[in-house]
Amino acid sequence: MTRVTVVSGPAALTAPAAECLAGAIAAAILERGACALALAGGRTPEPVYRMLAATPNLAWSRVDVFFGDERAVPPDDPESNYGMVRASLLSRVPVPDDRVHRMEAERPDRDAAARAYDQALPPALDLLMLGVGPDGHTASLFPGSAALDERRRRVLPVTGPTPPAARLTITPPVIAAARRVVVLAAGADKAAAVARALEGARSPKDTPAQLARRADWFLDRAAAARLTGSEVRA
Repeated sequence: MTRVTVVSGPAALTAPAAECLAGAIAAAILERGACALALAGGRTPEPVYRMLAATPNLAWSRVDVFFGDERAVPPDDPESNYGMVRASLLSRVPVPDDRVHRMEAERPDRDAAARAYDQALPPALDLLMLGVGPDGHTASLFPGSAALDERRRRVLPVTGPTPPAARLTITPPVIAAARRVVVLAAGADKAAAVARALEGARSPKDTPAQLARRADWFLDRAAAARLTGSEVRA
């Protein structure tokens, strides 16, 4: 089921998105005793992660943290998704170190790193957070990528269109298997991609974010400007 929440601007995304994530984490722990959570990089999620870290009474000791993609940079590099998540969330909550599963995309053998991460992933994530790029990409699944055709391997080395280009990414089976998916997008530069993802003719090869069509979408008005569907609520 697709649920779309539209708010006034990027800052207004923080509270409802953090509340949704906190509720999903708590529900997974209640139902299954633990939560396998995969997080997105980028600028939009940072304040959401900070607010999530301040949510009281979340059992972080029962959360396993994974990542949807990562650039081939060291963990302390400004371009590292892990580094951003560490600063905004992981350094603020009591997640055991052995339950944080970093994508080691900087390893010389990225294929081996991808296979190792595939083995670390559970059969299904309880909660997967994704973003959307202006070109319609999600995670590091870019339009036209051969990774979009993958049906067996769940993590692959890929090359993005902008530096740092070398990356690791989850593949479509991971998105399809996730029990809950949350998508964040803000800004007018995302409007065309969001409209294609939610209302366009089905073509994930052209708009990979369509893989997350059946999800909880949190958008600001600029990102939602080209949507026409009745499911959109402000």
